[in-house]
Amino acid sequence: MQYLVTVVVPTFNGEEFLAELLDAVVAQELDGEIDVLVIDSGSTDGTLDIVRARPSVRLHEIPNSEFGHGKTRNLGIAMSRGQFTAFLTHDAVPSHRQWLKYLLSPMQADERVAAVLGPQRPRSDCFPLLKYEMGAVFGNQGSIHAITIYSKDLVQGDEEAMRHAAFLSDVNGAVRTDVVRDQVPYRDVAYAEDQMLGADLLEAGYWKAFAPRAEVIHSNSLTLREYRKRMFDETLALRKLGLATRDITFVGGVLRALKGTVGDSLRIIRDSDFGPFERVKWLCANPAFQLVKWRSLRHAMRVDVDDEATRIRYSLEEARRAAARGSEAKADES
Repeated sequence: MQYLVTVVVPTFNGEEFLAELLDAVVAQELDGEIDVLVIDSGSTDGTLDIVRARPSVRLHEIPNSEFGHGKTRNLGIAMSRGQFTAFLTHDAVPSHRQWLKYLLSPMQADERVAAVLGPQRPRSDCFPLLKYEMGAVFGNQGSIHAITIYSKDLVQGDEEAMRHAAFLSDVNGAVRTDVVRDQVPYRDVAYAEDQMLGADLLEAGYWKAFAPRAEVIHSNSLTLREYRKRMFDETLALRKLGLATRDITFVGGVLRALKGTVGDSLRIIRDSDFGPFERVKWLCANPAFQLVKWRSLRHAMRVDVDDEATRIRYSLEEARRAAARGSEAKADES
């Protein structure tokens, strides 16, 4: 069978939204065949049962120790049966039945487009800081009414514009399979593998597109402690890639947190998504996320990037891997 697209979903303990996600992908209205591939890295919850209950979905299992953000997506590309490969994280659910049609359309229209980014709509339980940051990120990617195209020629010589043009997210994105398989693969890095791929594709002369109607519902449900560790992971990884270089003083961090709190509070008051109780709740709780954000950024900017003991101690990624190893050990004992 000739497949137009393979949708690759890397999973790890993703049972909460996975059934909804897979059913939404299988139900897509597309003029072409859809192949769905789940790559699981050691789930210990009901993830595997959910996948196995859907015979049309391929399942490939790898040990948790073999997972890498770029490495595993290169594996998905190698296993892809489609002309195009779309990526979703295990908690990103297409918001309508034509998500895939709109995500692929820029590449079908012009062979110079090698990657497409779709927007993310946060869930109702998303904390305001993250909700408003997501709105800003995708709101700045282009028109909400038409596809926006980015190429290296448009941003030549402007480093900030280049970073903006290269922004790609494999939470909800698609690539031209042969280009990434044979010419410009993902880099095997701890974080920002998607943004690095976007930059590499532009440098190779390909285009990136933003497809505003290819929307998924997604946001990370993180506790305050998890958010602190997540920000540490991301900032340290960006430092290693040379993408985060500005130090943050203690006073500067406090001022940024205060400014962010004021801005978020005004948005919360005006946000029609929140009822009276939620407004009060987030007006009280959201400032803590702002303080944790800037404290964690400052911490990650000051540690030695080669200090593995410190990285492991404060890393959300490592904490989750340790939990997975513990679950595997218990399963082996039983």
